Amino acid sequence: MPNAHDVAVVGAGPAGLAAAVEAAEAGLGVALIDTAGQPGGQYWRHYDENHARPDDRVGHRGWPVFTALRDRMYALRAAGRIRYLPGHQVWLITRGGSGAFTLRVTAATSTAATTERPRDAAGRALVARALILCPGGYDRQLPLPGWDLPGVMTAGGVQALLKGHRTPAGRRAVVAGTGPFLLPVATGLARAGVRVAAVVEANGTLGWLRDPVGLVSAPGKGVEALQYTALMARHRIPYRTRTLIREILGTDRVEAVRIAKVDRDGRPIGPDEEILADLVALGWGFTPSLELPLMLGVETAKDVDGSLVVAVDDLQRSSVDGLYVAGEATGVGGAALAVYEGRLGALALAAALGRPADPTVMRRLRSAVRRGRRFAAAMHRTYPVPRTWPEWLSETTPVCRCEEVSYGDLRRAHDDLGAEDARTLKMLARPGMGWCQGRVCGFATAGIAACLSRRESTAEDLRPLATRSLAVPVPLGELAALTEDTTPVEATGERGRDDG
Repeated sequence: MPNAHDVAVVGAGPAGLAAAVEAAEAGLGVALIDTAGQPGGQYWRHYDENHARPDDRVGHRGWPVFTALRDRMYALRAAGRIRYLPGHQVWLITRGGSGAFTLRVTAATSTAATTERPRDAAGRALVARALILCPGGYDRQLPLPGWDLPGVMTAGGVQALLKGHRTPAGRRAVVAGTGPFLLPVATGLARAGVRVAAVVEANGTLGWLRDPVGLVSAPGKGVEALQYTALMARHRIPYRTRTLIREILGTDRVEAVRIAKVDRDGRPIGPDEEILADLVALGWGFTPSLELPLMLGVETAKDVDGSLVVAVDDLQRSSVDGLYVAGEATGVGGAALAVYEGRLGALALAAALGRPADPTVMRRLRSAVRRGRRFAAAMHRTYPVPRTWPEWLSETTPVCRCEEVSYGDLRRAHDDLGAEDARTLKMLARPGMGWCQGRVCGFATAGIAACLSRRESTAEDLRPLATRSLAVPVPLGELAALTEDTTPVEATGERGRDDG
């Protein structure tokens, strides 16, 4: 097949960058496709490489790992072994009778500044014998009264502005939710001159003691925690455990938050307290981005943290032949684990295609993935989403902001119309049917459906709100062009200043 690749890797974050480099060095012809204008993904998001400063790496974990992978990728691209397509996004994947995958790509609507500009990819296709999907994830969001006020952002969005644009999103902040990610967000804001009034953690921190094996599976994480503790103390940031934001206050924008102590299930047990703020950064963990894997019919499962994830074996193979998945899409576990999974999937694919793959290296990577998964499970059990979170909501609290669907609308669809599951709630009340297609409200809607029916949420609740016919919005002309012949996408532009 002309212009076909051995493997297409989607995503240039930790998992995708590692997979592309490993596959190319094993002798495979690789296409690496990424929405951003430069590699790194969300975790290693950074300012324009052509105008970088030494302090742009401050606050990045694993920066030497990233720069080593990036330099190897650029060298492999220069040697013609990786076709790198920054600023492109895959919106549809199909599979023909030959077994090859066809990826429909389009230019991303916005990219980071880069010397390599994407060519307009409308109506073009890229063909590959195999796929390694590393789509990453995005901030999980839970509604609460006032969360739609200007000045309320996801914790990841706040950090993206700091890393990618050197821009703090406010002057006095409260960082709230649950999990270790709150700490780098808070300390990053403090370094940028923002007064962090409090970090509000919904859970306690002693849950680690219930799983000592998981804790010691990633000893480096303990060192990171101590470093963040020292930074929090240096910047005099209060850390409130077993505490929740009950309401975000303000008229035209955020003015304050109302917090309270809670029990283990998230029910208030103490008096309310108000904290002044013009920025609220909410972090409830991350939701895997599964549009592309689900498009191909992969088997899924509900992970320890309640997320829908792709089910893979110990070589990162999905239930679809020729499709490997790595990184957050198989379970949120951090950048180090994503790198191990990306490398392992690439080597397993190389071996399957008859290329050399060192079995000793693969055994070490499998062990590293198992340790990373044990640590991730311990982390999720220590920092769960509070079980009773739907009880925070008032009748008028918006759940789906695109379609202006309130909690009261969902409750009435359940009580009056018999909507017992997330799919039926979506049909009758329209959450997840607006511009974001459930990316913001999907997890919350599934949780509300389960809570109203007095049961735990399941993968069947989550899947309808994670499945999308098209992975991203595209012009109608691209849909019309599906019936026409397409030309494989080529990479264009000059190499950036960090090329090998």
